[in-house]
Amino acid sequence: MIPRDDILTLVPHQGAMCLWDEVVEWDAQAVRLRAFNHIHADHPLRSAGRLHAVHLCEYGAQAMAVHGGLRAREGGGRAAAGVLVALRGVELHVERIDELHGPLECHAHVLVEGEGSQQYAFQIHHRDTLLATGRAAVMLQQP
Repeated sequence: MIPRDDILTLVPHQGAMCLWDEVVEWDAQAVRLRAFNHIHADHPLRSAGRLHAVHLCEYGAQAMAVHGGLRAREGGGRAAAGVLVALRGVELHVERIDELHGPLECHAHVLVEGEGSQQYAFQIHHRDTLLATGRAAVMLQQP
């Protein structure tokens, strides 16, 4: 298990904008994470007191960033910064996530990667309920 403090060293998202609380497991191709913050009244993505399911796309994109950071750290470096450029095939199965007690869990895995880009698929669950699926593409900023 990798705690939030370690996640914060891997990603550009800091403070409350770092959405993942722990890495459950990971390998070179995939990562599984948990978040508990979706019920917090001060969640930075809340609007009108609600946290809409569309924000699960940000959770999915941040899963990519965490995985990239873990892979880079294992290789002795830091992950290149990335810019989310596309979401595809997103399916949301709920309207809101702020009323779901218990952790959100994400499984994300690499679909395609090159020197300057990556594409991942993600699935986010709450207990045994599928909340969202999709694919996200990131362009990596080169040094």
